[in-house]
Amino acid sequence: MKPLEGLTILSIEQFAAGPYGSMFLADMGATVIKIENKDIGGDPSRFMGPYFLGSGDSLVFQGWNTNKQSISLDLKTPEGRAEFEALVARADAVVNNLRGDQPAKLRLDYRHLKEIKAEIVCLHISAYGRDNSRASWPGYDFLMQAESGLMDLTGDPSGDPTRFGASVIDYMTGITGMLGMMGALRRARSTGQGCDVDVSLFDVALHQLGYAGTWYVNEGHSAGRLPRGAHLSVTPVQTFRTADGWIYVMCMTDKFWGALLNVLGKTEITEDPRFGNQKLRAQYRDELTKTLDTAFCEFPTAYWLKALSGVLPVSPVLTVRQALESSFLDEIDMIRRVPHPNDPEMKLLGNPLKFDGERLTQRVCRPLQA
Repeated sequence: MKPLEGLTILSIEQFAAGPYGSMFLADMGATVIKIENKDIGGDPSRFMGPYFLGSGDSLVFQGWNTNKQSISLDLKTPEGRAEFEALVARADAVVNNLRGDQPAKLRLDYRHLKEIKAEIVCLHISAYGRDNSRASWPGYDFLMQAESGLMDLTGDPSGDPTRFGASVIDYMTGITGMLGMMGALRRARSTGQGCDVDVSLFDVALHQLGYAGTWYVNEGHSAGRLPRGAHLSVTPVQTFRTADGWIYVMCMTDKFWGALLNVLGKTEITEDPRFGNQKLRAQYRDELTKTLDTAFCEFPTAYWLKALSGVLPVSPVLTVRQALESSFLDEIDMIRRVPHPNDPEMKLLGNPLKFDGERLTQRVCRPLQA
């Protein structure tokens, strides 16, 4: 299943946000032509170690660029510009994830490219946007987590401000941008008129505050970090100690709380008036944590997974190694063999999308054929 076959995307992209988002289009069958900067040897992620597949090629790069074609151009030279414009004439969209002041300077916006093709859609992924005092600022995922307040919500209250372990703002921004671009492409198909689409890392990071942001702008309530990776308002939704590790339990409803009580079989918890409803459980969160820790510590994690899985939402807390060695990943085919010329056994994480029950196929990024 290749639902985007016939769509051609040019992408002036580097690092994560642009490449991650356009990778989904390529995996779904779009022709994604990755335009790399000849002056610096291509996308800087080609040189991100510690694991390489040869000169100018890394596992990081391949992990963000499956199914794409790559071409090296210098858009500032007449020759490079001419080649680029020839590609624009037969493309549906042009993507970039440059600083906000660069698209106009490099004539990558709709104002300039509509002269080549009126239906072209121009997606701009930047750090802070193109229409404000920070347009010329460079920026990266971790900075956005810091300034948006997300690091204030992440980690233990007694610890230092903490970022997410993965570059989730890059990934969310890439996907958000592609969603906006696809909406604009649908309109361009029916009206013959393209447009600019903008998304910034900062806007997406701030939007990820979700209900914590909504609470503050309406009620002035400033949520903060809670111990055990707990939910900001519902209890018990957090980690608990077991006899040999940790488990995450989510009693998001009274139904799941009742199911947990049935499995635990502890009348002293069931009859404790402090835990009688959602509001009280949140009020006495610390006391409930200690009580449930005591109960869960009676048996190992495997025991609780067997007793609770399918009864209420629950999962083990795993290391990266444990997560990637789980037999469940084999069952769902989430680690895929994607042969590379220098490593026929190279593996990548599978695309999370399925069509008609089949996971999308992946192949390495390859040079554009003349």
